[in-house]
Amino acid sequence: MRQEISNLNDALKKDVIVVNRRSFFGALLAVGSAGMGALLAVPVLRYVLYPLYAKATGTEWSDVGDVSEFGNAKGPMRKTITFTQRDGWREVVSAQSVYVTRDDKGQLAVLSAICPHLGCSVSWQAGNDKFVCPCHGGEFKADGQHIFGPPPRPMDQLPTQLKNGKLQVHFEYFRSNVPNQEKIS
Repeated sequence: MRQEISNLNDALKKDVIVVNRRSFFGALLAVGSAGMGALLAVPVLRYVLYPLYAKATGTEWSDVGDVSEFGNAKGPMRKTITFTQRDGWREVVSAQSVYVTRDDKGQLAVLSAICPHLGCSVSWQAGNDKFVCPCHGGEFKADGQHIFGPPPRPMDQLPTQLKNGKLQVHFEYFRSNVPNQEKIS
């Protein structure tokens, strides 16, 4: 019985942790340092990982011109617009050409000058009364409908709005060489 009690006392002595003032303050310092490190790491990690989680902002509405400019137009008018895109930390100001034309109902419509085949710049040929892509010979009517050549769809029509007597466009990029219009930005 004595031996059992001494074995029990030995077992209890092994499980006892002696906490003195020095070890307590050491542990307190370690916990405090870990907490401060975590507090400082959170903003740094958010800054580093921001581009991965941030969505690219689309373009804003860009002014094309006064509505009165397009009233007497005989055919499509080429205009250059500028717009800003934000992607992660980058802010890019771009310029693109668009064509202002009238649709079947006589309403103003804006067509992207980017060929839906492989992304070349389409030009209006007033003498032939059609758009022609210089890269592979794609041809389009004045309203952007496909006539001839390898492009798989009509020219891309862009969203428009009238604001304070000005025609505005929301420029978008579309995937090339696919039969349906797929927005990529």
